[in-house]
Amino acid sequence: MKARLCLTCGHVGCCDSSKNKHATKHYTATHHPVIDSFEPGDHWRWCYADEQYSRLTS
Repeated sequence: MKARLCLTCGHVGCCDSSKNKHATKHYTATHHPVIDSFEPGDHWRWCYADEQYSRLTS
């Protein structure tokens, strides 16, 4: 299981590889579109509304 961070409200939910898919359920309930990976060393975002993945550079 990997954690995902909602950039709108700060909710942390589990990824779609997990049984309950809390991050996606949070998007479905709230329509908060963008999540960040909440894992150390991961630098990317996902936008549910646009179905777009972005790798972040530092």
